[in-house]
Formats: sequence, structure tokens, C-alpha cells
Amino acid sequence: QVQLVESGGGLVQAGGSLRLSCAYSGRTFGYDIGWFRQAPGKGREFFGGTTWSSETPYYADSVKGRFAISRDKAKNTDYLQMNSLKSEDTAVYYCARSRELFPAGEVRAHDEYDYWGKGTLVTVSS
Repeated sequence: QVQLVESGGGLVQAGGSLRLSCAYSGRTFGYDIGWFRQAPGKGREFFGGTTWSSETPYYADSVKGRFAISRDKAKNTDYLQMNSLKSEDTAVYYCARSRELFPAGEVRAHDEYDYWGKGTLVTVSS
């Protein structure tokens, strides 16, 4: 059984920082772990992931330079450090496992992920 649990969300002022965690268990070796967010009234947006092969993070342009993903292998946990937060970063943040085992490239599409956490809410006040 694959499980992903996000934590660390909360209320932060614009310009501030927040660190989210994604703890995962079950069959996750060989899969990418991706990050998505869903703002009120909008669709789920991919913004970052970590490759299974080299454990290298990759990002969408919308967050590049402000967000950083890291991994603690011993804890089966990925971290999302968010800096210089803006009001438009307000959303529910999710992590997910890629559908494909040993994906050849970066996995960025919503339908390429099959297991999802329940999300954690980040609210950025201006």
C-alpha cells in the first residue's frame, strides 16, 4: 500500500518562508515523487519533482529560484522549502507518486501520477 502524507502547511506573510514535508511509504523506489498545488477555483498545477534515478529535483518555471526540493532517504521524506512567498502561492499542496516505474524523463503531467497525499493548505497573506 502506497501512502503519502504532506505536512507543514499554515499561514505565512508575503515574503516569508515555509517548509513542507512529504512522507511516503510502500512501493516508492523507482518512482518519481512530484509536487502539485491547487489554488482556489483553479486546476491542479505541477511545480516540482524528484527523479527516481539520480534524485535530482526539477521545477516548473513558476517556482524556479524560490522553491527547493530535498530528500532524506533514511526517512523516506521529501521536503519543499518555499521562500519569498507571494499571495498567489496560496493553495493546497500535494505530493504524489509517478504512475510509471523507472520513468525515462521528468514527470510533469497530472495524469502521470497515481498515488496522492491528502494535501496541506498554505495561505500567504499580503
